[in-house]
Amino acid sequence: MRKTTCLLFTVLTAALGASPANDTAARLERSAAVLKTLTSSAHVIPSEKLAASDCIAVVPGFKKGAAVVGVGFGKGFISCRTSDGWSAPGSVTLETTSLGVQVGGEEIDLVVLSLDKDRRAKLLSERFTLGTDASAAWGNGKTAHEDPNAKILVYAQTKGAFAGFGLDGATLKPDNSGNKSLYGRTVTNHEIVEENPSVPSAASPLMAALPAH
Repeated sequence: MRKTTCLLFTVLTAALGASPANDTAARLERSAAVLKTLTSSAHVIPSEKLAASDCIAVVPGFKKGAAVVGVGFGKGFISCRTSDGWSAPGSVTLETTSLGVQVGGEEIDLVVLSLDKDRRAKLLSERFTLGTDASAAWGNGKTAHEDPNAKILVYAQTKGAFAGFGLDGATLKPDNSGNKSLYGRTVTNHEIVEENPSVPSAASPLMAALPAH
């Protein structure tokens, strides 16, 4: 089982990691579309949750592994609130290697809300584990399964439907190659959020999709 998990994870990461640099722009456009879709209706992401969010991460096309082995991998972007509005986006990866019965072969679009500014530094660190570094819960409007004390809320869609998807144990990490592609230099997500460099033109659609400050 362990060998199977490692093999599937290697295949998933290689498939995404081998993408050319210009895939960053395409991923930004898809992230913007996902965020617009999931924030356009209060039945998906309630407006009060958006208003309370300190940081928002969008991971379009998160890839789940085969049935039984619950590995998954995806790339996306994170932005946090600043005194001037939302920060320029930092690139992230989301990975899970948990075992359990999973629906295999799906691509899932994810939006992750962080509701706790005190955890921002950890969220932007080299490794942030959902459910460990902060309590995480699935949220989905009318059919929410939200822990009222959860500091991380996960919303998702697959094939146009909104359905639950557990991510406890998943890790959010910086995507250094994505940041270098986007900003033309090596820069950390913490530096991006705290120093708030000029927003690259490719990121304009995503910035426009973020909720009003």
